[in-house]
Amino acid sequence: MFAVHDEEAALDIVQDAMLKLAEKYGDRPDDEFPMLFQRILQNTIRDFYRRSKVRSMWTTLLSAFSPDDDEENDPLETLAADADDAGPRTPESKLLQAQTLNLIEDEIKKLPARQREAFLMRYWEDMDVAETAAAMGCSEGSVKTHCSRATHTLATALSAKGIKL
Repeated sequence: MFAVHDEEAALDIVQDAMLKLAEKYGDRPDDEFPMLFQRILQNTIRDFYRRSKVRSMWTTLLSAFSPDDDEENDPLETLAADADDAGPRTPESKLLQAQTLNLIEDEIKKLPARQREAFLMRYWEDMDVAETAAAMGCSEGSVKTHCSRATHTLATALSAKGIKL
């Protein structure tokens, strides 16, 4: 069994699990609720950790391109930063950042449309699986599949170009 140590995240997970139970299994007999809720809660916690792991991977990769003092910085906008910004200090590091960001953008553009859409909604727009599914007009399982495939494709392509995640 997993444990969530962030109280707010734990409350969100329980709320999401309760909503899923009510939406999908509200017509079931009352005696089935405890077992169903336990399974839904476990799956919701697993989803939380999977999402956190993937988001952490991309945040770590892209945080190298943002100034240390700007928490709201968009890493893809770093390239447009002024020369006197707290960003890269040498022309070489600035060039390396620009090249790496261009490679990332190029690889994202190469993804199939549905994978790109799901990936950007989930990890750039920070939408959850249900929100992304609703926006894309597909099931939550499809969103998870598209995101997983996009993440693996991007990691493989970037790794082949010397960018380690």
